[in-house]
Amino acid sequence: MKKIALLITCIALAGAPASAQSLLERLGNRAKNAAENNLGNKVEKGVNDILDGNVGNKKNQENTQSSQTTQTAAVSAAAEGTWTCPECGYAGNTGKFCEECGTKKPEGAGAATGAPQENKAKLAYAKSDFVPGDEIFFDDPVENEQVGEFPSKWDAGYGETEIVSFNDAQAIELHKSAKIMPLMNQKEYLPEEFTVEFDVWTELIPEGSGYGTALNLDFKQQGGGTARWHILASSQRPGTSDHQAYGDFNAKKPDGETVRAQVKSEDFLPLLEPDSWTHIAVSFNKRAFKAYINGTRVISIPNMARPVSLSIESDLHPQAHAWIKNFRMAQGAVPLYDRLASDGKIVTYAITFDTGKATLKPEADIEINRIKGLLDKDPSLKFEVQGHCDNTGSDAVNDPLSQKRAEAIVARLVELGISADRLTAVGKGSHEPIADNSTDEGRAKNRRVEFIKK
Repeated sequence: MKKIALLITCIALAGAPASAQSLLERLGNRAKNAAENNLGNKVEKGVNDILDGNVGNKKNQENTQSSQTTQTAAVSAAAEGTWTCPECGYAGNTGKFCEECGTKKPEGAGAATGAPQENKAKLAYAKSDFVPGDEIFFDDPVENEQVGEFPSKWDAGYGETEIVSFNDAQAIELHKSAKIMPLMNQKEYLPEEFTVEFDVWTELIPEGSGYGTALNLDFKQQGGGTARWHILASSQRPGTSDHQAYGDFNAKKPDGETVRAQVKSEDFLPLLEPDSWTHIAVSFNKRAFKAYINGTRVISIPNMARPVSLSIESDLHPQAHAWIKNFRMAQGAVPLYDRLASDGKIVTYAITFDTGKATLKPEADIEINRIKGLLDKDPSLKFEVQGHCDNTGSDAVNDPLSQKRAEAIVARLVELGISADRLTAVGKGSHEPIADNSTDEGRAKNRRVEFIKK
């Protein structure tokens, strides 16, 4: 209606050249400003059409408008997300004004979609050399824990730690000063080759606050000594002006000599996305230690004494907190080709999904790219991609979920250039367990993906 009224007004002004020119100039300036600000307001688009002489050329107008709208929506959606107009109820808005009625976007509407972050994460994981372990010997998704209690699969060193409901998920919260360790039967439980993975969300205090804060991953080393990785550290200690290096690492070599690695803040901070979970990963292969943040390797130590156990320690600003979830330890991975040659299939736990969904996590791209490498090297190789679940939930849920997850893996491989006729997706639900479903570790082993050679 606004557009029609505007057209009638402009036509009526045709008989008054001076006033019409003045108004049209104002309308032109308004349209120009609207275009520069990418408002996406249909009223402003109507003004542009009048001034550009597009009235009456409906087909070209619609084609051009459709193309521009599509491009603008794609860019805006990635940057801002969509929002629903409080006046007319239109839910597909991507700009600063409602595309239906012109109402200004309410403050706080249209939260970021995370698409740029997801794309960046995919790129990092596609280039990552991290290889997750095959044999899981500790797994704590934290999903079935009692909120408010100490995590049942951990032991306390000191300080306060509890299970909380955080950001639509359960997590382990470490308070100002706390230390926890996996509850294991042996004091030295890490094998010669292992990987550790978990997700962390923490609050970093700003520079210049005069207070230090850190989340540390500590490893006791064979022969004595401790390897400490400051995973997340603040910029400043109390009473000093010296900035602490983010992500620094200290350890002992087999001969007792100290070895250090530091990650500069300008290299470290871009890896951390605000208000989101950060994926932490560590691998150790007999003497070589590597550490990763969101798929990017930040530490590489070629020779250090073997870690035999680990702990997580918080040293936080009084107003800061740290949360962790999905903690997993596994024995080092066997090369894919060796697994395929010996078993005729590849069983992997490295392709993971959002809980209860068929949405691939960014870190799944590490293993998917390794599978792609095998397929690229052998054009005759074909796979049946099987999705398996544990027995949590009913068959009515697990069967279609496992099928959709297998299809998501196939779709990702096809997206990477693998021909679809070389892949078949099959969902197995929870019908073919390979471990005891009564333990977290057993359920973790049953939640797997198998690539069966055809």
